[in-house]
Amino acid sequence: MKVSFENPDKINGLLTITVEEDDYKNDVEKELKNYRKRANVPGFRPGMAPMGLIKRQFGSAVKMDAINKVVGNEINKYLTDNKINMLGQPMASDKQEPQDLEKAAPYTFMFDIAVAPEFDLTLDNNDNIDYYDITVDDKLVDTQVKSLQGRFGKYGPGEEYKEGDVLKGDLRELDENGNTKEGGLTVEGASIMPQYLKNDDQKKLFEGAKPGDIITFNPYKAYDGGAEVATLLKVDREKKDEYQGDFSYQITEIQHFEEHAVDQELFDQVYGKDAVKDEKEFRERIAKDIKEQLTTDEDYKFLQDLRAYAENKVGQLTYPDTLLKRIMKESNKDKDDEFINKNYDASIKELTWSLIRGKLAEQEGVKVDDNDVKNVAREVARAQFAQYGMANMGDEYVNNYADELLKQKGTAEQFAERAVDLKIVSALKGKVTLNHKEISLDDFNKMLTEQK
Repeated sequence: MKVSFENPDKINGLLTITVEEDDYKNDVEKELKNYRKRANVPGFRPGMAPMGLIKRQFGSAVKMDAINKVVGNEINKYLTDNKINMLGQPMASDKQEPQDLEKAAPYTFMFDIAVAPEFDLTLDNNDNIDYYDITVDDKLVDTQVKSLQGRFGKYGPGEEYKEGDVLKGDLRELDENGNTKEGGLTVEGASIMPQYLKNDDQKKLFEGAKPGDIITFNPYKAYDGGAEVATLLKVDREKKDEYQGDFSYQITEIQHFEEHAVDQELFDQVYGKDAVKDEKEFRERIAKDIKEQLTTDEDYKFLQDLRAYAENKVGQLTYPDTLLKRIMKESNKDKDDEFINKNYDASIKELTWSLIRGKLAEQEGVKVDDNDVKNVAREVARAQFAQYGMANMGDEYVNNYADELLKQKGTAEQFAERAVDLKIVSALKGKVTLNHKEISLDDFNKMLTEQK
């Protein structure tokens, strides 16, 4: 087998492979023997059909498959051995002449290879990159305490309706005279949260209501004829328009929501039994947790700024545009040229960052294994638990949820990329010079929004 590679402009490569009979002959003979063992040929017992017959029936297809396999393996081997950084996949060259495989070897195959542009990039303490430190102030801690009080609060009996309360009572359909309609609709134990009524006039009817009070209101008007009417009246959605009149609502119970007190019970529910002893320690623990969560955001912003800095330092790279557009077209066969041209620049921008990211990972010796990916999954799991106030979930629950996340399609690949990013950030935070800038969370979020 002969292989040659032409790369005059460093980005457009022409790979030529000449295949001789000896390169595939043994593979063809081996596969034909396997065909003979499996072939069900009329007039012959399995495995006893003449080899000549097998060759006539299957020889061409087996030969083509063997040659394709040999060529594919040689492409990968040549590119690997010669450290050629190919972009996309090999494309059949326009210079390729038709090959008649019915004729004797040799056969020549030519492929266009998109080669990644070469560039230099070194980052050290001479490189200054901004790093934003989000301030954890009393306002943030207060907000989190309030959130936890709400999350662990409970409903209890109320004496008079206040916004946020849940009312329970009996609904009875009224006639045009305001009397209970004979044979009309009755719903016992119906729950209403007046604050979610869409009509303000109807909402006002419940102000100051107490258990035992009878409120006359119009559910259809209260919910602007929405699907909530059917839910409240417990009828099919198709029938809700039949009930546009007034109903009486006798309140049997008011459930008032009370936030949890800032006490030992709350401390235990959030962080586990006796892990926190008093409010001061509780707030300190919350502040610590907030800071850890915000570090993820800080590092994310640093990665964005690192990317912009590195892209600027590398400068404009030259790509084999014509060939890359062919590759894009091959990967998006259902799209037209307009789509390819419209999305090409954005694709190149992401490709450039991918190359820079790969070089940084190589320079910093970044390697990711299954445990790194699992750790990312664990952090995602803990963050999701924390959103629901379950900051003290045991390792068993976290690990099980992480395993479930990893089973989702494409998730493992995303977590692997995240693991690479984390290691790059960790390495370069200790290598470049960080311009630390304190910033409030509000200003930080505003900054991220403006950058989108």
